[in-house]
Amino acid sequence: MKLTKDQVAAVVTEASQKMSDPNYSAVLVGGFVQSQTPVAQFISAHERELGGAEAIVNVIFHCALVATCYQRAGGRIRTLSYEDLDAAARGEPLVRLEKAQLPLHEFIKANVENEEAQKLIAMIALAIDGAA
Repeated sequence: MKLTKDQVAAVVTEASQKMSDPNYSAVLVGGFVQSQTPVAQFISAHERELGGAEAIVNVIFHCALVATCYQRAGGRIRTLSYEDLDAAARGEPLVRLEKAQLPLHEFIKANVENEEAQKLIAMIALAIDGAA
């Protein structure tokens, strides 16, 4: 399923507006961790490269926004497996995501500074893309 720039922008705009509510990000991150436990564990295993617990939460938050983009576009996202993650890990994730889902690539590049985090979010986005 190809996402449009407008679909991604709508989710990002809504998230920006809701960020004034301190519970919003906690609920979004908590819901993603519950529904995508293998993904959360995989991200947590990259704590050293990401730079700590706060960076892990940031990556999970952005992955949850990516998942929301697919859900709003009508996609059903099953719980990803470690096999899904392995399949998405092949090659350079940012380059692959740019070809597969340009709006998501642009969202990640514009909103995430840490390059390792960008790669990880892109990889998770590719896994979601493959499962949606």
